Amino acid sequence: MTSSRPVILIPATPTPNGDLHVGHLAGPYLSADIYARRQRALGREVVLTTCTDDSQSYVVASARRKGVTPGELVAGATSAIEKSLHAMGISMDGLPPIDDTYRTTVLDFVRRLHDDGRLRLRTVRLPYAETTGTFLYDGLVGGECPVCLVPSSAGACEGCGHPNNFTELLRPYNVLDPDEPVSHRECTIWVLPAEEYRERIEEHFARVSPLWRPHAAQLVREILARPLPDIPVTVPGEWGIEAPFEETPGQILYPWIEAMPASIYATWWAAGRQGDIRTETDAHWRADQDAELVYFHGFDNVYHWGLMDLVMLLAHGDRYITPAANVCNEFYELDHAKFSTSRQHLINSTELLLDAPRDVARFFLALTAPEHHRTNFDRKNFRALVDERLTTPWNDLAAALAQLAAGASGDSTLPVGPEGRRRAAAIADRFALAYGLRSFSPAQAADTVVQQIARLRGAAEAALAGAAAPQDLGNLFAQAAAVLTGAAPILVDTAEQAVAAGVDLDPAAPPAERIAPFTLPRLG
Repeated sequence: MTSSRPVILIPATPTPNGDLHVGHLAGPYLSADIYARRQRALGREVVLTTCTDDSQSYVVASARRKGVTPGELVAGATSAIEKSLHAMGISMDGLPPIDDTYRTTVLDFVRRLHDDGRLRLRTVRLPYAETTGTFLYDGLVGGECPVCLVPSSAGACEGCGHPNNFTELLRPYNVLDPDEPVSHRECTIWVLPAEEYRERIEEHFARVSPLWRPHAAQLVREILARPLPDIPVTVPGEWGIEAPFEETPGQILYPWIEAMPASIYATWWAAGRQGDIRTETDAHWRADQDAELVYFHGFDNVYHWGLMDLVMLLAHGDRYITPAANVCNEFYELDHAKFSTSRQHLINSTELLLDAPRDVARFFLALTAPEHHRTNFDRKNFRALVDERLTTPWNDLAAALAQLAAGASGDSTLPVGPEGRRRAAAIADRFALAYGLRSFSPAQAADTVVQQIARLRGAAEAALAGAAAPQDLGNLFAQAAAVLTGAAPILVDTAEQAVAAGVDLDPAAPPAERIAPFTLPRLG
């Protein structure tokens, strides 16, 4: 049974220090779009949205390397990100502006924590650049992870995912000037102590962990096995939102603190674009709205989106919903090396779409998405794989169905027998499993398309070779319609063409007893 709860889907807030590359798109953004399209098709009210995280320290570091101001970098990157999302058919109404309403939402969120006594003043030791006299945090400081010992930025390790705040990063150095001496100096900041919420955190994960993918769930268990860290709320820095607390003059809000109020604001903005106008920007996230909240992000953000942001919501008492699940992807590699914006080792959506139509690109990324382990984008094999597994068998089936439809009797519909309905229902069940939150897998959905198209192509060619009875044809068209319905969240342009031609693609509808022959749209 389809839930009637509204759905809020938040793919990780992109850092506007460059365009999205294929690794980003194959992870949170395409996955979130596929889930959103499926839920909309089932009749649910869905808001799919995200927001650029302009305050990130990585913006400062990238701007310095590019020789531009952070503001100039943000403006150009935000425009490029928005164009990439649109080009790949990610069904969002653009990106919300980072304006006064955004900043008010963020400040109200943290002021409420301060006024409710949830924050603590802590004197901590932070990495300090001796020559320039600046404190370093997150993307401004590099070193070695204290847990896995690999190179890492501060905040959280991209490799093992564990947090490393304050003095925990080993051998720290200034990313902007690696030769500058770095020491540690004391600084008084506001923090949110995650350990105070341990009981509620553990209760939450006991409830939702069956919906998490194993690697990400294991990282959460590892983090919970240790004392939980104090989450910085303010830091001494210059790029970001000025902290509103008199006890920490000259400090900004820690960039990761913005993620939850940013998502709340983005939901309000996107819902308004859909006609849902509410005065309070956090109205859609209130607990009494009982929305299904799902995050989509990479493994390197499990600590942030899985634990830090959960604490941010729990610290507001019972005011807000908490995520029903976090859909976490692993790293997507390019020619067996990690995508890297700084090293220009990447392919963006524009480049990909020069090689293939949008539906073919979406299919390939869904099929090869790094759901449980790292996968690789191989430019040499991209075209060969999609031709062999998708476009050729799909177009062969389309041609065969067109001939069968042309040769069918003058009746407007064909009968679908019990066996045809059973097979169509079995196909629908395979897609339902792939699109369900407990076993969500765009790769499995894409593979189901491959398997069923290959099978139906053989059946259609056999029907052309012999004299197929009307019911046999009806059974074949019913199964083809089931595949097209299941493929619709991935092959969005193909589905749109089919609907415009009158094909019913309702995933909640039971297999019909009669079906009109239809033309299966060809893939480019």
